[in-house]
Amino acid sequence: MKKQTRREFIACSGIGALGMMAGGAACTTEAEQTKNTDTYKFTRNILKEKETYDVVVAGGGPAGVGAAISAARLGAKVLLIEATGCLGGMGSSGLVTAFDPMADGEKILVGGVMLEILDKMFERGFLGPGRTPEGFKKRLGYWTPFHAEGYKLLLDELTTEAGIEVRYFTKVIEADADAKKGVVNGIIQQNIEGLRFVKAKTYIDCTGDAVFTHLCGAACFEAGKDTPEIMAPTLCSYHANIDFSKVIGVSSSHPLLVKAIADGHFSQNDLHLPGMSRVGQDVGYLNGGHIFKMDALNCKSLTEGMKHGRRMAREYLSFYQKYVPGFENAELVATASVMGVRESRRVVGEYELNIDDYMARREFPDQIGVHNKAVDIHPYDTSEEQFQRFSKEYGTVRYKQGECSGMPYSMLVPKGWSNLWVAGRCNSSDIGVNGAIRAQATCNIMGQGAGTAAVQSIKTGQPANDLNTETLIETLRQAGAFVPQKSLSKKMTRA
Repeated sequence: MKKQTRREFIACSGIGALGMMAGGAACTTEAEQTKNTDTYKFTRNILKEKETYDVVVAGGGPAGVGAAISAARLGAKVLLIEATGCLGGMGSSGLVTAFDPMADGEKILVGGVMLEILDKMFERGFLGPGRTPEGFKKRLGYWTPFHAEGYKLLLDELTTEAGIEVRYFTKVIEADADAKKGVVNGIIQQNIEGLRFVKAKTYIDCTGDAVFTHLCGAACFEAGKDTPEIMAPTLCSYHANIDFSKVIGVSSSHPLLVKAIADGHFSQNDLHLPGMSRVGQDVGYLNGGHIFKMDALNCKSLTEGMKHGRRMAREYLSFYQKYVPGFENAELVATASVMGVRESRRVVGEYELNIDDYMARREFPDQIGVHNKAVDIHPYDTSEEQFQRFSKEYGTVRYKQGECSGMPYSMLVPKGWSNLWVAGRCNSSDIGVNGAIRAQATCNIMGQGAGTAAVQSIKTGQPANDLNTETLIETLRQAGAFVPQKSLSKKMTRA
């Protein structure tokens, strides 16, 4: 047997460990290595699934849940792949346990799967104290805190009832796709059982970071590379033993926050503080502390960001304990297991929703839903200039009572692709609009649109990039989605 170098042994032994479960592996020899000793040829025998699926959804956040449930209820055989151990994404693993405002001051702007989730969470007592349908279904600017554990449980139940196969602790690691033809042939996943090749008729990327779409070779924009800056994420946290009878609301530029900064309390002087939201009798979730310059598409940066976020959670706890009434006995219960990323990849779609559409309150014939959230582009650093820029935008670039605008179907379709959709934060939109529609409710709406479109594509043979959107909207309406446009069109909106 030819003697292996240390590098070859490490590479091959790593593959072999997976190969024992996944059905075999091929290791390379020294002669097969490239001249660059840091580059290796990785060959892997992949076992195909015994079954194929109608729809594979990558990512079990709000968009993935909306996509999977809507597709399954229309009769599709659905596989939902999720990297963590629960569904809900930012609302569960990310501890962002408050839904953004969903009404325009007169009526609720969400329907379908998302409204069903809201109603069931209220019925089960999973919403924060005092949160009622009268609030989230009508009031302008009404936030809806909720219990993360109740949300997880409900999503487990809904996906089980719909007959969806869910695979937790499973990541998408590669794609079999023809970028020139715009066709996906399969998805390669990895979990405790090893590597698996999964084949389906249609695929929906709800990973937030457009992981699968990027692997397919579809065009994407990346924050920090195709944009001047990267919007800072936040690692959210849960806190308990809060006396809410004494609590005063402390948010951006509050006098108590300003005093703490002047006292030198923080290692990072950040005037922007979304604040603490009540989710239980004495429990609150904190959306506070920015991880400036963090790149969610870089593992080292993401790792250091998580470490930084955990340190900041302690700093904010001590701030509340020292400066804010009602928090004297507060304690940190948990920090999120995933980073609250606001910006990473956005796909290049058949149409890019833009800030001009937002300002015009534009209605689209093919819109799969509407929204009315303010443009929310967080400061890029701790400077006074960035804080004032954010404050001005967030205070003025927003809708008034009764106003909203649409999200066209074509923003969910990577340009030129026939059986691939995206839903959620990685949709095709510019920076301004993306900052308004990356909320959990709108992501769920996008997911329902994509899941419904995938089933229509299977049944009719219509490709994603040439779908009859009149039929799509009619199907969404039958499922209770709120799609109020006055006129429909068989053709999608294009640039």
